[in-house]
Amino acid sequence: MRKSRPILWILIIAAVASAGYYGWRKFGEAGKAQSAQNSGPRVPAVPVSVATVDKTDFPVFLTGLGTVQGFNTVQVRTRVDGQIDKIAFTEGQMVKQGDLLVEIDPRPFQAALDQAKAKKAQDEANLANANLDLQRYTKLGEFATRQQTDTQRSTVAQLTAQIAADEAAIANAQTQLDYTQVKSPITGVAGLRQVDIGNIVNASTQTGIVTIAQVEPITVIFTAPEDQLPYISEGQKAGALKVLALTTDGKKTLAEGKLAVINNQVDTTSGTIRLKAVFDNKEHTLWPGQSVSTRLLVRTLKDATVVPDDAVQHSTNGLYAYTVNQDNKAEVHKIKVSYSIDGRSVVDQGLSPGQQVITGGQFKVQPGSVVSTAVASSDPGQNKVQQE
Repeated sequence: MRKSRPILWILIIAAVASAGYYGWRKFGEAGKAQSAQNSGPRVPAVPVSVATVDKTDFPVFLTGLGTVQGFNTVQVRTRVDGQIDKIAFTEGQMVKQGDLLVEIDPRPFQAALDQAKAKKAQDEANLANANLDLQRYTKLGEFATRQQTDTQRSTVAQLTAQIAADEAAIANAQTQLDYTQVKSPITGVAGLRQVDIGNIVNASTQTGIVTIAQVEPITVIFTAPEDQLPYISEGQKAGALKVLALTTDGKKTLAEGKLAVINNQVDTTSGTIRLKAVFDNKEHTLWPGQSVSTRLLVRTLKDATVVPDDAVQHSTNGLYAYTVNQDNKAEVHKIKVSYSIDGRSVVDQGLSPGQQVITGGQFKVQPGSVVSTAVASSDPGQNKVQQE
């Protein structure tokens, strides 16, 4: 009986140890399960770029295509017939009004002028003699018949009129002689020469000598949609509207000018109105015949809500944009856009100044998605991005 007690205690101790081990094991497995549950797979944040919704003045431009034209363009022709003796200009030269361009053989015209002057001298001598005869008849009184006196007065009057005709002939001959020196009628750039020394030119033909285009100032002819005509006319009442001329790709501004003329009728076939802008063109960045892109500043919207174009998304239900709230979660907003120019859009409804809009990475974003943001400049000309 005494020997069985130690065995009983051994069995009790073993049972307690087994129960403790089993409990410890179960507790460890439960802890691991809970830890595994807590550290289960997490949805990573979506990387996006964001920009701030701005409240600023927004210039409204009408874009179009235009053609540069000389402010004045003249095809210089001869006004007399003859052989070219001298060419006094260089192709591409800037010539001033009154500069000599071409000289035509003046000898036939000089001879005609000398002949007209000689004829006048002859008639003046005859008039002087007729005046002397009239004085004699007048002094004779009753010894000279009235008919003789009247006839002599008529002769004097005829010779006086003849001298007046001679003076007109001299003036015409002088004008023809002056025409042998062909001068520039305007200040501008001379084009390619169409004649050479020794060529015979004729006033009755359409062949010109050279074309001169005035480039300071210079004009651009362009078009605008007819539905914008009321805004253009309204803007003109406040002053000349600003016009920008750019390269055809729109990347470089060439000159800044003013709207000068709105055409007097709309082109019904295209639904556009022709406009003319004038540019000082001191640097000669515009050239006749050049094609340019144009931007006409119609008006400026005050305190407009502006976002980058990249923030505006399209769907079958219309336009929308994602914003990021304080919890870094994406929210979707339906928006209305009125203008989109130079990488910026005017939002009339759906967004407020100061909000953060997503401008990049939207294809991975869903409403409520957690996002990690990188701040992009709202200026489309700036490409730098700063990671938050």
